[in-house]
Amino acid sequence: MRLALTGAFLSVFAAPALAGTGVPTPGEIGMQTAVTPIAQEMHVFHNDVLVPIIFAVSLFVAALLGICIFRFNERANPNPSRLTHHTGLEVAWTVVPVLILVVIAIPSFRLLTHQLVIPPADMTMKVTGHQWYWSYEYPPDQGGGFSFDSYIKDDKDLKPGDLRQLAVDNQAVVPVGKTILVQVTASDVIHSFVIQSFGIRIDAVPGRLNQTWFRAEKEGTYYGQCSKLCGEDHAYMPIAFRVVSDDEYKAWLAQAKKKFAARAEPARYAENTARN
Repeated sequence: MRLALTGAFLSVFAAPALAGTGVPTPGEIGMQTAVTPIAQEMHVFHNDVLVPIIFAVSLFVAALLGICIFRFNERANPNPSRLTHHTGLEVAWTVVPVLILVVIAIPSFRLLTHQLVIPPADMTMKVTGHQWYWSYEYPPDQGGGFSFDSYIKDDKDLKPGDLRQLAVDNQAVVPVGKTILVQVTASDVIHSFVIQSFGIRIDAVPGRLNQTWFRAEKEGTYYGQCSKLCGEDHAYMPIAFRVVSDDEYKAWLAQAKKKFAARAEPARYAENTARN
């Protein structure tokens, strides 16, 4: 019993150490490593509030079941009590769950407020979901003035270091340590824009502009995927964000302006249109 409890404890509380950063990893337990303030707050809420409460409630219920099984079985208790009501017990099992929910609600509402109240943004970008790829638009008033499509890489196009079913031909690039306002919409059906290490998930709805934000505090490449069942190629529209330094971002902007200034309609877009 002691070994089992120790193993359960370690599997729960050692989860962050086993999680990947920016990408799922084999054998991963728990959420991907947080690189934004919102994701860090989500992890604290989950690991420091929800998990201990769930663990305590589960142990308590298991203890009650054990007591009922061993103390009130027919052999141990041949003459059962005929008690049907106990005012104190009924008050307790009503008040205690309410108090538990209040304890959960306070940090939950605080986290929800931090997610929904967007701070002053250093940069704005627009993301559009399509069947089955993403488009990114950088506004001209912030050094952009271009947009591009981001498709999953075919297996034959993968290079060393590329991740199968996550690598894309054009990554979105943002500067590190900057507050990024992300406007999300869709052109056809509902998609879901998710990047686990950023702690963001928001629906991309046709005809509607939703907003979210993030501030990545660590350079690197971070992946996500559409989490809505948006059609036959739902599993093949990954999200890839590359977080770089200010100097690298300015250099990328200059290159991207030339690369995406006058782009032709992608062949795969035409194929998807014809197929639909």
